[in-house]
Amino acid sequence: MKNYYAIIMAGGIGSRFWPISRTAHPKQFIDILGTGKTLIQSTYDRFLKIVPKENIYIATNEIYINLIKEQLPDITSQQILAEPVMRNTAPCIAYASHKIYSLNPDATVVVAPSDHLILEPEKFVEDIQISLDAASKYNRLITLGIKPSRPDTGYGYIQYDTTEYDNAFYKVKTFTEKPNLELAKTFIQSGDFLWNAGIFVWSVKSILNAFENHLPEVNDIFKEGYAHFNTNNEQNFIQSAYYQCTNISIDYAIMEKADNVYVLPADFGWSDLGTWASIYELAEKDYVGNVVIPPEKVIMYDSSNCMVNVPKGKLVVLQGLHDYIVVESNDTLLICPRDQEQNVKRVVADVKSNFGVEYI
Repeated sequence: MKNYYAIIMAGGIGSRFWPISRTAHPKQFIDILGTGKTLIQSTYDRFLKIVPKENIYIATNEIYINLIKEQLPDITSQQILAEPVMRNTAPCIAYASHKIYSLNPDATVVVAPSDHLILEPEKFVEDIQISLDAASKYNRLITLGIKPSRPDTGYGYIQYDTTEYDNAFYKVKTFTEKPNLELAKTFIQSGDFLWNAGIFVWSVKSILNAFENHLPEVNDIFKEGYAHFNTNNEQNFIQSAYYQCTNISIDYAIMEKADNVYVLPADFGWSDLGTWASIYELAEKDYVGNVVIPPEKVIMYDSSNCMVNVPKGKLVVLQGLHDYIVVESNDTLLICPRDQEQNVKRVVADVKSNFGVEYI
């Protein structure tokens, strides 16, 4: 296990979960499901079963350093990769990979978001261990694909070749961004498409070779950091380096271009928790379909299929409300039909325009 590492990406602001998720305190640091643990704490705990705790790195925005130290007290400052600006996933992964390579050139790494839900963690651990083992032996960039249960337009898709490798892996043919409904239905019917979970496994040598071939300008920026990584000057170097980086995802930069990309079809109860609708689908409902988090002081009359999330201790009475989202947090109340929650991002922009960043 000493050569196995994890990079947890925790820099997003989770605007679709506004007003609970704010720029200063986004969804990965919130117990959004009412389980007693925040999303990043649950993610960290899963990886403790796979890699040593000193080999877990958190890539995040520098404004969340204190939140990470508070929620993950075992993490040292050297394990927090603090980004001065948001530059998407490719620069973040390049930084982490070079830093880990400087410590251990034989490292094999799993990269995963901090805010996903895994309902069957034992299966998840098994799939990650299979992938780490394969990536340590072969020059492969491995991604985990989720077996789709419906033609969802909210996910990217991975198409794979049907030739099997090592009784588990398949060569990736294409990546497709979020399709329309008709195309998503076609993907499901074809049987050779998976949802893109944004979870990756590779050796640091393989991913750095891919950066050198497909995104050399970003790779060269972080190659200059070896004298600074794991020293007191690392953050000064990163402050300069990040402003030189292109804003680009790992999918666009590497995965769609490389010819050694493989997928492991997985089924471990995954959700990216991207919307209130996804929380509603997963949460426990009462006999008329209402989800209430926390449930202590909410009374509902003639109301059904609602998603209610209000501060603990807040008395809320709802009557005659059907298929609505009701969320209160930080002096802000949001009430909207469940089928119109895609407008939340626009609402956030309007609130910022009208009232400034105080409520964002």
